[in-house]
Order: sequence, then C-alpha cells, then structure tokens
Amino acid sequence: MATPTNPSTNPGPLALIAEITHRCPLHCVYCSNPLELTARERELSTAAWIGVFEQGAKLGVMQLDLTGGEPLARPDLVELVRASRKNGLYVNLITSGIGLSADRLAELVDAGLDHLQLSFQDAEAGPADEFAGLTAHGKKLAIAREIAKHRIGFTVNLVVHRRNVRRLEEMLAMAEGLGAQRIEVAHVQYYGWAVPNRGELLPTREQVEWSLDVLARAQERLRGRIRLEYVTPDYYARFPKACMGGWGQKLMLIDPAGFALPCHAARVIPGLQFENVGMRGLEWIWSESESFNKYRGEEWMEEPCRSCDRRAVDFGGCRCQAQMLAGDAAATDPVCSLSPLRAKVDATVAEAVRGGRVSEAGGAGEFVPVAEVAEARWSYRLNPR
Repeated sequence: MATPTNPSTNPGPLALIAEITHRCPLHCVYCSNPLELTARERELSTAAWIGVFEQGAKLGVMQLDLTGGEPLARPDLVELVRASRKNGLYVNLITSGIGLSADRLAELVDAGLDHLQLSFQDAEAGPADEFAGLTAHGKKLAIAREIAKHRIGFTVNLVVHRRNVRRLEEMLAMAEGLGAQRIEVAHVQYYGWAVPNRGELLPTREQVEWSLDVLARAQERLRGRIRLEYVTPDYYARFPKACMGGWGQKLMLIDPAGFALPCHAARVIPGLQFENVGMRGLEWIWSESESFNKYRGEEWMEEPCRSCDRRAVDFGGCRCQAQMLAGDAAATDPVCSLSPLRAKVDATVAEAVRGGRVSEAGGAGEFVPVAEVAEARWSYRLNPR
C-alpha cells in the first residue's frame, strides 16, 4: 500500500462528484461513464447518499456536483438537493435536461439548487439527436428557457468534435441566446464511450486551431457578460492537463454503487482497490486508502516527470490516459511533448483522422474533413440492465 499522506498537508477535497445513477435516456457517443455501468438495484439509497453528503461537509467539501448518467432519473433528487443544502454544500446539477419539467425545476430551486449545467450536442437538431441517440434537442431548448427564468447559476455545456466543430459559431450563438451566465466548450476527451468512437470524433489539427481562434475571439466579445471557458483535446496539446487538479488533491468521485474514486476513469488502472462508502468513511478513504494515495505527490513519478519543472503544474498528466496509451499508469502522460511515447499519440491521431485532410466549404474558416462525408458508424452508450 502507498504511504498515507499527512492530512495536515493534504486537506479534504473541495468538491464531491456524486454519480447518483448511471441510468440515462441519452446514448451519447462520447459519454465519459465506464463501459461497465452500475445497475439500478446497486445504486445507493437516499439515506446512504445523504450520509455521504453529511460526511463530505464535515471533511471540508464546499461544492457538490450531482451527475450521472442522468440524475433526473432519481425520483428522490429534490430530497437529495434539500439535504445537501442543509449541510451547507453548494449544489450543482449536471444534466441533459431530459425529464426536467417546469414544475420539477421549481421544486429543485425551492429545495436549494444553486447551479444547473445543461448539455447540448449541437446547434442543429438533426446532428444533435444523432450524437445523443435520442430525439432530445428541442426538449433541451424548451427547458433552457425555463431555467433562465430562475435566479440560479446557469451553464450551457457544448461538446465539440470532428463532426460538429464547424458549427461552433452557431453553437456559441445558441448558448448566448439561451441566457446562460457561463458557457463551457469541451472538446471530447477520450475516456469511456468516446474511446471506441475515437476514429469518428477526433478532430484534425486544422479544426482544433480554427476552434481555438473562434473561442478566443468569442471570449473577448463576451467578456463582462458571459464567462466562456474551453477545454482542448489532449492529443494535440504540448503539455498534459493537470487531471482533476492532481490525483487525490481536490476532488472525490462516488459512483452509483458507493465506490470512491479519484477520477471518472480510474477503473481503467488495473490492481487498484476502491473503497466503498458503505464500509469506510469518507475521511479514511481520502487520507488512508491505497487508491487515493497511489499517485499523490511526486514520489511515484518516473523520469522525465521526476526532474521536470512542470511536475507541480500538471502532476505528470492524466494517470488513466497514461494507462490507456502507455500501458503504465505511472508513466509520463504520452500526450506530453517530453514523453518518450509521444510518437504513439501522433500515430493514434494519424490513424483516427485518416482521410481527414481538411478543405474549406461554405464560408471562410468552415472546415470540413474529407472523412466527414462518410456516414458515421457509432458505438452508442448503452443503459445499465
């Protein structure tokens, strides 16, 4: 077992991510949920989740992200929100909006909901519904107008990839018109269900560069009115992201069955044992468990990370990505330009965007990869049994 970290030098998590269910009406082709989803009968009870929130508040958690799957699939969602606010947590609901009526929204707000993040797959109904695997876009637009009527924080999340990035400007205009205070644009990250769809989703370098230019100009235009943040695809980065703010540093995720993980994708790392909140308290899990201590700090690092000046900035990158691309969770994240395995990422990109030579079509800067002409062959996210 890894040596436990001194709690005085590693305070409790700032945020708790509660995957209260893996059930979801959508079947998104880039869903970050694991391929093995938790069945309904294994989900934590209402009382168990409330106990988790109480422990989190005592541990120092400030923000609770209620997510899934689709958290609206839980009939006790209003009760969970109310209990969270009673414990002084800032409550953020991350949702597709499917299953959210005006009345249920009002109940959630009355229960103390602080913020709602609503996802969109595109600006056009046709492709949006294709990527979601459900006729959902019109329903999302309708509920977004209801959300804007309430005095809660409102974020519109836009997921972009090879097959919709050329409509990025239209997507931004849509989000702006919905009354969001914050817009988050996230290029697909390749975990969960996005991995088998990588060949259809990974953008070309030209698309990425064009999108960054669009976002930089939009960020300047919206400054002071709407906060615009964006996440670029790791595979084109010079240096890796500081995944989850560092392993076991700021966040704790609880899956539907009550297992505590340092990040969404941690189960891809073989040999790690994850503790369940039904057997261990959150404080012990955070401070003492093998899984949360495994990649904390710098002792586990190999070269070139161990002597790199950026080791306290990006923490060697994503452990799960290192496992998936290098076969070793302790390796330097291969997306890093300093990694001896960076060539493997370049080869993965070349394979994924084969035939992805970019041509201009329509207006200036509207990039359409040749591969987009062909019909996509998606692996859709399933629902748990």
